[in-house]
Amino acid sequence: MLDKIKREATDRMGKAVDKLKQEYKHLRTGRANAGLLDHIKVDYYGAELPISQTANVVVEDARTISITPWEKPMVGAIEKAILASDLGITPNTAGGVIRIIMPPLTEERRKDLVKVVKHEAEQARIAIRNVRRDANQEIKELGKKKVITTDEEKRGETEIQKLTDQFIAKVDEAAAAKEKDLMSM
Repeated sequence: MLDKIKREATDRMGKAVDKLKQEYKHLRTGRANAGLLDHIKVDYYGAELPISQTANVVVEDARTISITPWEKPMVGAIEKAILASDLGITPNTAGGVIRIIMPPLTEERRKDLVKVVKHEAEQARIAIRNVRRDANQEIKELGKKKVITTDEEKRGETEIQKLTDQFIAKVDEAAAAKEKDLMSM
């Protein structure tokens, strides 16, 4: 019983850390990264598809992303999707190739992005603590129903706390790495 609760808590806490890392991929650091475009959807003949499924996305150099649509008519649709996105970047189109040049980040913008990093990290910590609360409630219910002993209940809560500490450390590590990445340009 306790192992099942612990496995479920580990899985859910892991998902919170994974979601945080996904969110961090969308934060622009000034360097070109094809992952920046992953969340942008393009209207492809009535279906909403990611840019990577409608075009070849390549990082040309440290500041330039090149997008080559597989079909010529998709150039306008991809350009419109990028302009409508939350990235705040303007694509340059030359024939059938769209280029995105990443502007350098100002100090003020970097500080704003660090605030976003900290906010996302706090949201992940809250999600992990909510998982801990749910797991501890399940353990207490088992204790009330006399399915497990008081000692097993205490041991289970201690193990859940250790798990929580491990995953919060992973969140802190990811946040520190992203903050360092943002401020080191």
